[in-house]
Amino acid sequence: MGAHGGGIGEPVDNWVKKLLVGVAAVYIGLVVLVPFLNVFFQAFAKGIIPFLEHCADPDFLHALKMTLMLAFVTVPLNTVFGTVAAINLTRNEFPGKVFLMSLLDLPFSISPVVTGLMLTLLYGRTGWFAALLRETGINVVFAFTGMALATMFVTLPFVVRELIPILENMDLSQEEAARTLGANDWQVFWNVTLPNIRWGLLYGVILCNARAMGEFGAVSVISGNIIGRTQTLTLFVESAYKEYNTEAAFAAAVLLSALALGTLWIKDKVEQAAAAESRK
Repeated sequence: MGAHGGGIGEPVDNWVKKLLVGVAAVYIGLVVLVPFLNVFFQAFAKGIIPFLEHCADPDFLHALKMTLMLAFVTVPLNTVFGTVAAINLTRNEFPGKVFLMSLLDLPFSISPVVTGLMLTLLYGRTGWFAALLRETGINVVFAFTGMALATMFVTLPFVVRELIPILENMDLSQEEAARTLGANDWQVFWNVTLPNIRWGLLYGVILCNARAMGEFGAVSVISGNIIGRTQTLTLFVESAYKEYNTEAAFAAAVLLSALALGTLWIKDKVEQAAAAESRK
C-alpha cells in the first residue's frame, strides 16, 4: 500500500512543481520580461539612425552627464562612510548604537519624494540654512549640490548594510595578531580587514551605484527637473514622454536599461568570484 501510494504521489508532486514553475515563469514574463523587451522594441521601431540621433541630442547628453556625475560623487562618498560606519558599529559599543543602526534603514522606509521635499524645505529659501547658504553663495535646491545630497541619502544604507553582517562574523584574531606585531589601525585595515570584506564591499558599491543612476523621486523634487541644467536620464525619460517625444524617452530608457544590465552582469561576476573563493 505504502509503495503504491508513493507511486501515485510522485507524479502529482511533479505536476504541482511544474505548475508552480510555469506560473512563476508567466508572472516574471508579464511583469518583467515583456515590458523590458518592449522598451528596446519601441526604441528601435524606426531603425538605428533615429535612435542614435536622439542619443546625440544635447539635452540627452547633458542628462547622461548629470547621471554619471551623481554616481561619481555619491558612490565614493557613501563607500567611505559605509565602511567607516560599519567598522565602528561592529567594533565599538556606545550609547545610542541601536538607535543609530535603526537610522541607517531610514532611507529604505521613507518615500524618495518625501526625501526630496525634506531637503527642499531644509535648504530652500525659507529653510533652516537659508541665511548661511545666501552668505556663502552655495545653491542647494535646483542645483547639482541638492541632487547629490538627495542621492546620497537614498543610497546611504547599501554599503554599510552589506558590511555589517560580514564584520560581525569575522574572526578578530587576525586583526589582534597584526596589532601585536606592531601594525597601526590603517595597516590593520588595509592588510587584514579589507581583504576579508572586499567582496561584500564591492557588492554594496554595485548596489549603491545602480540606485544612484536610477533614482527618480528625490532628485525630481529637489532638482526642479530643469532641462539642460538639473535633469538626469530618469527625469529626461519622464519629460520626453510627457511631451509626447516617446522616441527620445525610449532611447533614454534603453540606455538606463543597458546600464542596469551591465550592473547586474558585474554583480553576478562578483558573486561568482566570492563563491569560488569561499570554496577554496
